[in-house]
Amino acid sequence: AMKINQDTVLRGKKVTLVPYTAAHVPRYHEWMQSEELQRLTASEPLSLEQEHEMQRSWQDDADKCTFIVLDSERWPGQAEENSMVGDVNLFLTNAKDPTVGEIEIMIAEPSCRGRGFGKEATLLMMAYGVRKLGIIKFEAKIGQENEASICMFKKLHFKEVAVNSIFQEVTLRLDVSDQERQWLLEQTNHMEEKSYTELKQPAGVLDT
Repeated sequence: AMKINQDTVLRGKKVTLVPYTAAHVPRYHEWMQSEELQRLTASEPLSLEQEHEMQRSWQDDADKCTFIVLDSERWPGQAEENSMVGDVNLFLTNAKDPTVGEIEIMIAEPSCRGRGFGKEATLLMMAYGVRKLGIIKFEAKIGQENEASICMFKKLHFKEVAVNSIFQEVTLRLDVSDQERQWLLEQTNHMEEKSYTELKQPAGVLDT
């Protein structure tokens, strides 16, 4: 079940991935008022209360793994809601094949786009999926107009396998061969996995 990541922090150079909690909802809700993000993520605007319900259901969902993407330069140090730049999700949508994960990345803060945040967040999530969740096939479904995202996934060795002209969506896929696995682990060998509870403790609390 996806409670697996509720105390997991994945720390990279540019971004740090933390579990999606109720504290992140107000900022997330703010982002999702943006028509551009609604279009790119094919989602409907929700009320704050609905967004809180959604967060709770995601937390308990057995086939969804969600992290909030924080700016590593800002956190720990600044409040999480001031360090949030986006989110990354892994959906285990294929009931017949638990080794398939559909990956989704959103860098919601415009000032943080084009800086490699999305790429690193995606790599950290993929490495986590391979090591912890037994994923060996990744899929990404991206709106045709979202060229930056399509281009990024291709750089991460994904191949375009289908185009759905009704949904205006491209499906990309990566099969994790031994060679790809090796590459992925090399790309993420700087990643540190930590405990969220410990990192959130204000300094000094642990010394008493």
